[in-house]
Amino acid sequence: MTRTQSRRRARERVATVLIAVPLTLGALACALPFVWMVANSVKTRSEAVSYPPHLLPSRWTFAAYAKLFTELDFSRYTLNTVALVAIGLVGLLLTAMAGYGFAKFPGRALGWGFFAVLLTMMIPAQVTMIPTYLVVNAAGLTNNLVGIALPTLVSAFGVFLFRQFMITIPDSLLEAARIDGASELRIFFAIALPVSRPILIVQGLLTVIASWNSFLWPLILSSSQRTYTLSVGLSLLNKQITTDPTVQMAGAALMTLPIIVLFFLAQRHIVAGFTMSGIK
Repeated sequence: MTRTQSRRRARERVATVLIAVPLTLGALACALPFVWMVANSVKTRSEAVSYPPHLLPSRWTFAAYAKLFTELDFSRYTLNTVALVAIGLVGLLLTAMAGYGFAKFPGRALGWGFFAVLLTMMIPAQVTMIPTYLVVNAAGLTNNLVGIALPTLVSAFGVFLFRQFMITIPDSLLEAARIDGASELRIFFAIALPVSRPILIVQGLLTVIASWNSFLWPLILSSSQRTYTLSVGLSLLNKQITTDPTVQMAGAALMTLPIIVLFFLAQRHIVAGFTMSGIK
């Protein structure tokens, strides 16, 4: 190895260290609130409010988690949230069908229809909340899980993603299936949907995260604990039904840990989804 190559490698190592150190510090700073949340959720109440505070508990206890499901109604909130996620995944199928229609059935009417779908992406959701509430209320779906899930069942951004992906499917492939006598519904389920697996995974993950974290709309539409979701139930823990910080931290951990685990399991697909969001 020549002296020039040695100097170059030394400069690269120094540059790597200079980049890695602030990134590591930033990652630790971002992770600290989550570690603090989980650590406080397994402390006793006296230890959680003691001063000076300690990061790790001296005695581990899961009493706060037990209290969530025995004294509070978090089992119902969890089931309601899982039901919203399931309804959202049904909406994912409808979103894929809409994208397929816009991609493979070109025409002036559908072109204007897709343009209208794109326009809805430019309207903030808060602007449409009052008319949406009036429509849902007129349909008798307030304080109902279907009413909570209905306005976000099909998203304009999802339709756009599916349309842009499905437009790349060769028309000759679909024509061959039509010549063989396949119906449009069978072509969609047997050809278009399996081919669209990458975008299906990405949009599915984004749907799960959005449904799980949804807060404002369920809060507006729910008037009883029967339809509360985890995010709404978590907001009640803020000194309304308990002042125990360990219970509040346990509720926050129950709300966030499944999404963190999902992120680590499927981070490649989630990053791809946000990349597509940037490309739009």
